[in-house]
Amino acid sequence: MSNVAIAGVLILGAYLLGSIPWGYIIGKFYGVDVRTVGSKNIGATNVTRTVGRMQGKLCFALDFLKGGLPVMAAQYATAAESWKSSAQWVVIAVMFATIVGHIFPVFLKFKGGKGVSTAAGSIMALAPLPLLVAFAVWAVVFFVFRYVSLASICAAAVLPVTAWLFKLCEVGSPASRSTLTLIFLTIVAVLAIARHHSNIKRLLNGTESRFGKDKK
Repeated sequence: MSNVAIAGVLILGAYLLGSIPWGYIIGKFYGVDVRTVGSKNIGATNVTRTVGRMQGKLCFALDFLKGGLPVMAAQYATAAESWKSSAQWVVIAVMFATIVGHIFPVFLKFKGGKGVSTAAGSIMALAPLPLLVAFAVWAVVFFVFRYVSLASICAAAVLPVTAWLFKLCEVGSPASRSTLTLIFLTIVAVLAIARHHSNIKRLLNGTESRFGKDKK
């Protein structure tokens, strides 16, 4: 099989795996359509609110894994010398396909979640250090303000800034510090923040639900 064909299979496979709506599946298993309750989102936060804490943690883990596994598969498949000039492009394309799959899943008529957990999984496989900083920011903001959305927005904003600083300081692997990776992380951050536009409006209006206090 040619490199082009392998790349196509990897990208398509990443999109299809990313399209698996674990939040919807978990909710249905417990008799809840998460698209019709709470925030009507298929992500882990809404699953936690409307189905249960353990189910929400399972949803996060599965969404995280479906982001990371395709990237690791792409890294493995493109490790040979023959991929030297195109390997990184393929890995980035696989990352993007996985996230797009979650946001626009073919199995739910292209109406999916915000992609934060899936993006985190894919980024962990390529650039773990900036992601760990973003996770730390998420945790601090969440525990202080109890808004998952605000924590996610802040983490997304910090991610590319941290990645660019690590590049300047030469911290991390060459792949994580490449210009292509940094551009991708910036695009993902902007996309993640844009997907929270409704949450931003509610935060500004003072109507956003605090986690653990409002079960709507």
